[in-house]
Amino acid sequence: MAEITAGLVKELREKTDAPMMECKKALTDANGDLSKAEEILRVRLGSKASKAASRVTAEGVVAISIEGGQGAILELNCETDFVAKNDDFLAFASNVASLARSGRAADVPALAGLPLADGTVDSVRMALVGKIGENLSLRRFVRMEAKGHLHSYIHGGSKIGVLLDLVGGDAQLGRDLAMHIAASKPKALDASGVDGSLIEAERRVAAEKAAESGKPAEIVAKMVEGAVAKFLKEVTLLGQVFVKAQDGKQTIEQLLKARSASIEGFTLFIVGEGIEKKVTDFAAEVAAQQAAARGG
Repeated sequence: MAEITAGLVKELREKTDAPMMECKKALTDANGDLSKAEEILRVRLGSKASKAASRVTAEGVVAISIEGGQGAILELNCETDFVAKNDDFLAFASNVASLARSGRAADVPALAGLPLADGTVDSVRMALVGKIGENLSLRRFVRMEAKGHLHSYIHGGSKIGVLLDLVGGDAQLGRDLAMHIAASKPKALDASGVDGSLIEAERRVAAEKAAESGKPAEIVAKMVEGAVAKFLKEVTLLGQVFVKAQDGKQTIEQLLKARSASIEGFTLFIVGEGIEKKVTDFAAEVAAQQAAARGG
């Protein structure tokens, strides 16, 4: 049996872009023969895996795992909404969310290296890339240790997910709050959590609008501060009006006070948020291909 050195594994990985564990297995099966190991990887993963790696993944799902006082919310991406409904893809998302909940990984690279099935999270991902034919990427996750009780909500075919740590209250309140977050999409729990650049941008816009009123400077200043305060109410969870409020006025802060409850924290994931999607004009693409064919 030939010795499978780290250098040999690295060389095969550089040639194929396959995960380390898959390279090592292929070399073992090929008795150290690099060319034969490369052929084995092509059979197992196909040429799809390396070709897919550069393609944008803006679709996918949010997966949540809760057990006892531990929980995790995770976003797994793919290229098309069709694959986001694939059973193997969904099972992988669920399994990785459970691993994220365990607390054995501090970030995505560490999570990708954790053992899963007969390899690692990343080797299973790469095998799925080869099987499905689309690029798959583990984008982000957040782990929570509950100070109260963890509640969750998944909406829109797993496109929006919420993980919430609620102290006090009950299961129904926890679900209602998680649903509210999914619907109203607050940026933070309160004003202290809102990005300062967002507040300053709102202040600049408000100042320009107020200046057009032609009112005295002291009135303009009050108008600006009023606009910023309104903005903060709209983007902070505690300041928002509860979506199920009977009177249409009760804020989340008032609801929590009435129920003797508090929120320790929450995480909202929206699939593909912030990812620039490539918009393809199919007709133009076909026309370009036909033109190229005629030119040839």
